Amino acid sequence: MVRLFLLAATAASGVLAAPQAGGSSTSSGTPTSASTAIPSPTGSPDATLPSQSPVPPKQAWCPSNIFCAGALLQTVNIAQLYPDSKTFVDKPTIKSADQVATDFFHLYNNSQGEPVTYGLITNFVQSDFKGEGLELKPITIASTSPKALSASGIPDSLSRAWAGIVNGYWGSLIRETNRDVLCPNDPSGCESSLIPLNHTFVVPGGRFREQYYWDSFWILEGLLTSELYDVAKSTLQNFMDELDRFGFIPNGGRIYYLNRSQPPVFIHMLSRYVEVTKDTSILDRALPLAEKELTWWANNRTITITSPYTNKSYKVSHYAVNNTAPRPESYLEDYETANGVVGGNDNPGYTDQQKADLYAELASGAETGWDYSTRWTKDPFATVGDTTNQEPLLRGLNVRGTIPVDLNSILYGAEVRLAALYDRSSSGSKSKRALKHRASASSHRQSAEARKAAILDLMWDPEKLAFYDFISTSNSRSGFFSAAAFYPMWNDIWPKEVLADESKAQAMFASVGVVLAQYNGTFPATFVTSGAQWDAPNTWPPHQYIVMKALDNVPKNVSTKAYPSLSSDTTSWSLVPSNQLGLDQSQMPVQNLAAGGNAQGDSNWSNGTWSNGGAVPNGGEKWNKALLRGMANRYFTSVFCSWYSTGGSIPGMLNQLSPEELNATHSDPSSTGHMYEKFNLLDIDAAGSGGEYTVQAGFGWTNGVALWVADNFGEVIEAPKCPAISVQQASSKKRWGWGWSADEETTTYVGKRLKGRDGRYLVEATREQTAPKRK
Repeated sequence: MVRLFLLAATAASGVLAAPQAGGSSTSSGTPTSASTAIPSPTGSPDATLPSQSPVPPKQAWCPSNIFCAGALLQTVNIAQLYPDSKTFVDKPTIKSADQVATDFFHLYNNSQGEPVTYGLITNFVQSDFKGEGLELKPITIASTSPKALSASGIPDSLSRAWAGIVNGYWGSLIRETNRDVLCPNDPSGCESSLIPLNHTFVVPGGRFREQYYWDSFWILEGLLTSELYDVAKSTLQNFMDELDRFGFIPNGGRIYYLNRSQPPVFIHMLSRYVEVTKDTSILDRALPLAEKELTWWANNRTITITSPYTNKSYKVSHYAVNNTAPRPESYLEDYETANGVVGGNDNPGYTDQQKADLYAELASGAETGWDYSTRWTKDPFATVGDTTNQEPLLRGLNVRGTIPVDLNSILYGAEVRLAALYDRSSSGSKSKRALKHRASASSHRQSAEARKAAILDLMWDPEKLAFYDFISTSNSRSGFFSAAAFYPMWNDIWPKEVLADESKAQAMFASVGVVLAQYNGTFPATFVTSGAQWDAPNTWPPHQYIVMKALDNVPKNVSTKAYPSLSSDTTSWSLVPSNQLGLDQSQMPVQNLAAGGNAQGDSNWSNGTWSNGGAVPNGGEKWNKALLRGMANRYFTSVFCSWYSTGGSIPGMLNQLSPEELNATHSDPSSTGHMYEKFNLLDIDAAGSGGEYTVQAGFGWTNGVALWVADNFGEVIEAPKCPAISVQQASSKKRWGWGWSADEETTTYVGKRLKGRDGRYLVEATREQTAPKRK
């Protein structure tokens, strides 16, 4: 585990220096190295492997006989050597591809005619494959002390110190291709699933060992705050290399992602980079490749829909992956969804065509970035009775039949931003190139307006005052509310009735007020609790960013009033338009109390603000700025408290929790705090859960959004108030929330326990106090 960010300089060769835009530069700590998983098959070594369904067709887009659909990959997954299917496909081979194929052939064609056992498969993998992720190497980079994280930017000293720690975490996530061990990927040499990249990049963390597409948008936001401009530019250069090579940007940096992309945020990233750095030199190469990406989406993911509301026809985009086999990185999970549990008796009896359709839906769901959510299913409540069984949800996916409001909003924003970049590149010039760029800008604005018209016609509900996906298979709006409803406003798409009525503008964001007033955490992907990871109670950093950007974009003419004062007569729920969320209040997630029972109503509202929502500034604020302040503080607190509860500390300011308290969070004193990929609507100091893999730590987009919040809203960020950790057996010493004992001396920050409205004990930092001296 990477230690906290240190200011002590360390010498390192090959340092990637960042421009010194402000503040001194220091060296980051030692990067995290790759680890190797040990096989732990589900059967004894001499037990025969279970029978398996026929191998699916070879996928033309996936060139490997080892890491793509085939007998070898299926057999290794049937043996279940690793808890995560991705582990195996990230292991380079030790031997040549031909020799690996021969060794596998001999397993089934041995001279003794013996059946294939768990032990044989385990030995085969251990003798023919290296450790996962070894094709990448961590590097040491020069870190910065950004102006944004100074005392003037973040007045609260605890928040400022923690933002500085997050700023130092990039050193544990930055990688480059290790060309010393890179496989040539031909039959005579070793083989790897890695797509080699030419430039430095940031990995999300955990099992996500390579560069990922849409994660990188929020990573880039953080890199820009950290003034790591060279790394930000390298990230964009890698994506440009992929556009040159493949014609699109794959989901991630592995060959098994070559049949799908992710939400197309490259142009958004490019725009932000140029906006912050003023580096327009990148545009010479980037603009033609941005066109290439838009062309790929137009040719491969765009269909024509005739509106049932206006009878107008529009070109709109959807996620639709050409795939007829399990995803290699989730092979076992997809295989069991289509065929039933290995060794079990729950085979759904699908035909080959039904399996192929299901595999296409599963891959399309992965392309959305929201894999998976009830948002994509025909029956959003299929798993309500048993959230541990995801098969009813996954077998009912209708991703290809959904026209996502977020995808089309992103593409609208991409065209608008690309037009602005063309304007920038041609400003003040009368050259032929400049004239061509102006024509391109005009063309993209026209395309953007056409897509905007489609979004407002197909996806805006003027009665419920919200945006929804459009379902092509039923030719109707879905009515299923999710965080995707805020993507249009992030991209400045505002219905005309909203622009004319402030009460309607407020109603669009009423659900944000419900989350702040009735729950302890941040905004969920949906309000349906299904067991899927892109549903309640999980909350995701990208969504917090998008909600905040949408709030910040509210036009001034409809943001003139203060946020309503909540009371028994005016509750946060009463501000939500009828059926906007598609749920009765009784169907919403339940906020439990640590003291027992459930919270009632707006339990987190007091004295004109929300708990962990910051203080109302002198002179007041407009309603959207109030919600924005609340969201910024709540996100900052959620990330901070989950980090603190898993071992985080700040030398000289914030002591680590006791071993007993850390044990209660399944941590120990060796932990230095986790930055999780997702969080929890109901617990402000807990990670999210559910999905195909265990919750990951690292974490690129979490760090990026935290730093973006610090940069943009540091002036209103207050010291987080974290719940006290309950332990089964009381310590012999009285523990205070910030981690010091009553017989220990400390300065600067001490803990004070406050009982919150929900019955839980909160922890509040108080400055310039000293604990009792040791007797």
